[in-house]
Amino acid sequence: MSDSCCGGEPKKGTGDLIELQMAAPPDETCGCAPASAQVDACGCEVKAPPVRTKTIVDACGCEVEVPDPSAPVQRLYEVREIQLATVSGLLLAAGLLLSLLDVSTAPRVLEVLALIVGGLTFIPQSIRALGRGRLSVGTLMTIAAIGAVLLGEVAEAATLAFLFSISEAMESYAMTRTRQGLRALMDLVPDRATVRRDGVEHDVDPAELQIGDVLLVRAGERIATDGTIRTGRSALDLSAITGESLPTERGPGDEVFAAAINGSGALEIEVTARAGENSLARVVRIVEEAQERKGSSQRLADRVARPLVPGVLVVALLIAVIGSLVSGDPSEWINRALVVLVAASPCAFAIAVPVTVVSAIGAATRSGVLIKGGAALEALGAVRAVALDKTGTLTRNQPRVIDTLTTAGTTAEQVLAAAAALEVRSDHPLAAAILAAAPADPAPAEDVQAIAGHGLTGTLAGTTVRLGKPGYIDAGPLAADVIRLQEEGATVVLVEEDGRLTGAIAVRDELRPEASDAVALLRRAGVRQVAMLTGDNTATATALGARAGVDEVHAELLPEGKVTVVERMQLEHPVAMVGDGINDAPALASARVGV
Repeated sequence: MSDSCCGGEPKKGTGDLIELQMAAPPDETCGCAPASAQVDACGCEVKAPPVRTKTIVDACGCEVEVPDPSAPVQRLYEVREIQLATVSGLLLAAGLLLSLLDVSTAPRVLEVLALIVGGLTFIPQSIRALGRGRLSVGTLMTIAAIGAVLLGEVAEAATLAFLFSISEAMESYAMTRTRQGLRALMDLVPDRATVRRDGVEHDVDPAELQIGDVLLVRAGERIATDGTIRTGRSALDLSAITGESLPTERGPGDEVFAAAINGSGALEIEVTARAGENSLARVVRIVEEAQERKGSSQRLADRVARPLVPGVLVVALLIAVIGSLVSGDPSEWINRALVVLVAASPCAFAIAVPVTVVSAIGAATRSGVLIKGGAALEALGAVRAVALDKTGTLTRNQPRVIDTLTTAGTTAEQVLAAAAALEVRSDHPLAAAILAAAPADPAPAEDVQAIAGHGLTGTLAGTTVRLGKPGYIDAGPLAADVIRLQEEGATVVLVEEDGRLTGAIAVRDELRPEASDAVALLRRAGVRQVAMLTGDNTATATALGARAGVDEVHAELLPEGKVTVVERMQLEHPVAMVGDGINDAPALASARVGV
């Protein structure tokens, strides 16, 4: 691909670049195009639709490496900039050691090599950017290094290149890790899908699915694309899209999403969206579009560099020209101009800022926090509103039994034991909660059958036991308590033995113990608005939001809905979005800071 810039309408690079970042990217465009989410080493915009390519050519004519979503996560020592910085440091150390030993020629050779190797991390990109009229902190470092060499101070130039290469390398590593944060998205769609065409079943690539196809999904399989259930009923795991851990019952006429897991029962689904237009594709597209709307945030050092570099160059040029004309000694005044050029370049500032950023990133990493770069740290200080995902962020994402109701003549232990006997071989999240609450390891029931969309039935010690949701089993005298628990955000299942209701079990994903304290701490830190965003039902979300102490609760949201809420909040304050799921990616990208 080839791109031109400023010769007419801007034409931007394309490629497979999906980036989840904590702050807006640098505003380093060609001067004729709006700021974009993906900015390469030249400072050029790279727009990236979701197609699989390994390299692209950006608007500067630079070849841009694009992370392969299927590739393993890059290790620290595999980052090219880290390798160059390490080699530069070793060469510089060897040169300094030989200098102390009074070796004549070898130290200078090693210093030159250290300068070249370290400079490879920023000098080529800075020169290309300068050729297109863009200035950055790399431009300052290039000028200072060249000036030091012209003054004969090669060791100082090599030291500068080494230190700056370290900061560039660490930021490059952080960005590489962050770009791969959405890689798991590619794994959520199954490699193959079963479709019925003209009465014949075919095993096809999901990319070949057409609207109107009938997709066959067996228990335990992932759904390949969006559709509507024609026949069958099941409990679907929608966590990839909604983030909620508890399965949702779906039946004929209900909409289902790509990457949902069919918990039980066979489904026939009519395809309503092609592979490139389904829910997961929209997540990727929303992330990219959100990044394109980012503001013009830049690294502090780059903001200083823009006005400073031309000023320093003009002053140095005036010193050389005027001094030469007045004194008649051009060589002396050119040398003085070089001294001014090197001294006026804020090398310490340019190095200190990235090194400070790297130190902060390192400290955060030791606490389990991965930060993309300096822009994220600067943006975080401006945040005055926080949007929190519910499942896995405010809650444990581990449903547990919170209450057990019984009818006359039955104990809670008996109700839990009967339910556990049916659930002992199930991998349903509710099953794990019931088994954990059961008083002892239950003996499995016999002839256990799953009634798709309703519950389980089986035989225990000659007694027929049924376990299911209200409606499948009549709540009878427990109806009022069942309604109360549901209003408090619990999922309730009823237990029946030989046709007699024996009890009800309430399961809920509880708040983390530190959730309310964390919300209070945010307010003490200057955050003015705290909201909870979730795909869960309104009753559950409202109950948990009240206990967490948040200001607002927004429930039953798909990824697009979370983006809408975040964008509305950002009309009043810079927003930080906190989430832990793929379904949170669009909102994370739309927010000023994504955590």
